[in-house]
Amino acid sequence: QVQLVESGGGLVQAGGSLRLSCAASGSALGIRTRGWYRQTPGKERERVAVISSGGYTNYADFVKGRFTISRDNAKNMMYLQMNSLKPEDTAVYYCNVDSILKTYWGQGTQVTVSS
Repeated sequence: QVQLVESGGGLVQAGGSLRLSCAASGSALGIRTRGWYRQTPGKERERVAVISSGGYTNYADFVKGRFTISRDNAKNMMYLQMNSLKPEDTAVYYCNVDSILKTYWGQGTQVTVSS
């Protein structure tokens, strides 16, 4: 089992930056990717960025060039650096671990970008 706890969300003005953190505990076999997703009311959860076990990254088009996903394996941490934030980035951001047996989610952290 894996437990995930996000932190770092908050209120920021458009053009500003935030760094989200995800602390992981526990273990799981066959982890394929770790990532960040987001969701706004009435919409489906959407993928923001993922990083594979081999360190390859993939970003949604709407964050390319602005967000950076990274991880620190020694600390069991994952991060999402968000720059040049826009009001449309407002959402609850979730940390995700996808393994061959199960997908794990954190409880989410709210990010609000004011115009």
